[in-house]
Amino acid sequence: MTDKRNFEIIVDAELPGTPERVWEAVTAGTPAWMFPTDEWPAVRTVDEYPAHLVSRMDGPEGWFNQLEHVLEPLDGGRARLHYVHSGIFSEDWDQQYDGASKHTEFYLHTLGQYLKYFDGRPVVFTDVQAPPSSAAPDGFDRLRKALGVEGTAPGRTVELELDGVGTLSAEVDFANGNFLGLRTADTLYRFFGRNAFGAPVGMTVHDFSAGKDSAATAKAWGGFLEKVYA
Repeated sequence: MTDKRNFEIIVDAELPGTPERVWEAVTAGTPAWMFPTDEWPAVRTVDEYPAHLVSRMDGPEGWFNQLEHVLEPLDGGRARLHYVHSGIFSEDWDQQYDGASKHTEFYLHTLGQYLKYFDGRPVVFTDVQAPPSSAAPDGFDRLRKALGVEGTAPGRTVELELDGVGTLSAEVDFANGNFLGLRTADTLYRFFGRNAFGAPVGMTVHDFSAGKDSAATAKAWGGFLEKVYA
């Protein structure tokens, strides 16, 4: 029997950007802080710039996935965001909900980092998946150890020398048991401990420097991850 139930993830947050800039980021600018969404067949059921946006995808047998953003201006060029992600999960409902809610926290944090440090700059997005062996229970722990950031709290600066990648001088901007964020002067590195949700570890690179090549980035980080999980 399929475990098919509705879900709703609600987050209220303040972001370091005006409603207009947040709107741009969550519509055209998703590769800068999350992943490209331009190929999603979503319909804007509410489109009230720059205050209220609802994007919805519908599928067979009542399936749907919906994102709602309600934006209010605050003093100092900031915005209050009321975010609601709703839809239907089938199979492993509890694990899917746990994974989606924890990813939401990390994505919205990364949105804030983008708005504060890189807003409006062109980005080169790269997605890199670790080998299947990274799905083991200790998969994310092994990555943190290889990066040299075990136990490093957010706000600390780290100097990393990574085989095949090079030297990184970065601030740890996010760290918990499932996710890690590193920010350099021109790049956001996001690491996802999806082994906790039954999938391989993954990462994304959001590069705001000029002239970077996504294929070269994928090769360098892919090689590093292959060695971590060899």
